[in-house]
Order: sequence, then structure tokens, then C-alpha cells
Amino acid sequence: MKYSLFIGRWQPWHEGHRWLIDQRLKEGKNVCVAVREMSINQSNPFSAEEIVDNLKEELKDLIKSGVVKVITIPDIESVNYGRGVGYGIIEHVPPKDIEMISATEIRRNLENQNK
Repeated sequence: MKYSLFIGRWQPWHEGHRWLIDQRLKEGKNVCVAVREMSINQSNPFSAEEIVDNLKEELKDLIKSGVVKVITIPDIESVNYGRGVGYGIIEHVPPKDIEMISATEIRRNLENQNK
């Protein structure tokens, strides 16, 4: 079974991320969400394990049905491919209301709530 791969930090998962994977799901494609293992810092306040747990809760129905998988990958510096590898590279350009969502702003709000 083939999957559309989305690599990210997902710090935290938000509506814009959901919009992104929905683009492929709406086309009947399976989706693999890859969570990068990042050092915890101000830009990455959650561990990869915490993100995976959150995604498994947020996407539980899709995971249960088999159309979504969530995996952890090492922190990567680039995505590389050779010719004729059997998959495409697809860019999804979000509409303005989704483009305006900021994980940085979400993290700031979470930080302020915890003070």
C-alpha cells in the first residue's frame, strides 16, 4: 500500500496541518505523517513522543481505518531523490485563512497560559 508522506515538526498540530493532509485524503490517498525527532527548545516545546501521542489522538479514526500512519524519523537536513524513483513531489498551497495559522503564535499562547 502506498502513502503520501508529510514530514514535519508539528509543534503543535493545528488546523493548517490538518488542511494539508486532507488534500491527499480527499483524493483517496493514504497519508503517512512523519514526526521529526527534534531537541526540545522554545521552537520545539514538545518531544517527538508527545507529538506522536497527540497525533494518534487527533487522527485516531483515520489511523484505525488504515488511511493514516504516524511515524517518527530522525531530524533531517534535506529530502533527496534520484530519477525514476516512482513517486512525485507535490506542493500544496493553502488558502489565505489557512496560510495565516502560525504554530509560533500557538506556542506563544500555550506558553502564556502555562504562566
